[in-house]
Amino acid sequence: MKVLGIAGSPRRGGNTDQLLAEVMRGAAGKGAEVKTIFLRDLKLSPCWHCDACLEAGRCRINDNMQMVYTELEEADRVVLASPIHFMGVTAQAKAMIDRCQAIWARKYVLKIPPLGNDRQRKGLFVSVGGRSKATVFEPAVATVKSLFITLDIAYAGELLFSGIDELGGINQHPEALEQAFLAGQKLVEE
Repeated sequence: MKVLGIAGSPRRGGNTDQLLAEVMRGAAGKGAEVKTIFLRDLKLSPCWHCDACLEAGRCRINDNMQMVYTELEEADRVVLASPIHFMGVTAQAKAMIDRCQAIWARKYVLKIPPLGNDRQRKGLFVSVGGRSKATVFEPAVATVKSLFITLDIAYAGELLFSGIDELGGINQHPEALEQAFLAGQKLVEE
């Protein structure tokens, strides 16, 4: 089983990165092959809305997103991790999500399986928000669920931690790191 972690945080080694690392460690502990890609290190253009994908089912922009498409196709499980920025996922994560318009076109316009096969995939969303407002995660969760629906990835759940903003703040919540580890194990076991 292959588990793909997608780190959407612009902050290296931050709270979201730490949680994602624990999810991946939990999955690896159950025998999964794990790989994490860090969107902040990739060259990703935003979607041009050129509609070339409506005809070809492929994005015409030749950048690191081509590698992301391949990783998504090969994954059995996907873990998208992004802190909350202005009530949504980060710009890095949103650029990647918007570039999945090519996969949307493949599925809904061209009637081709979105990731090239009918593998049963599952996905998990991991997020940290600085505010403690009850609705802080709602827009991001809606975006991630929409992405997973497009990719034919069953939404296996989420790990959402509010009121944590400062770098390293997650370390004051060891139960959160333990929950992440256990979520990685559970994701592989299902």
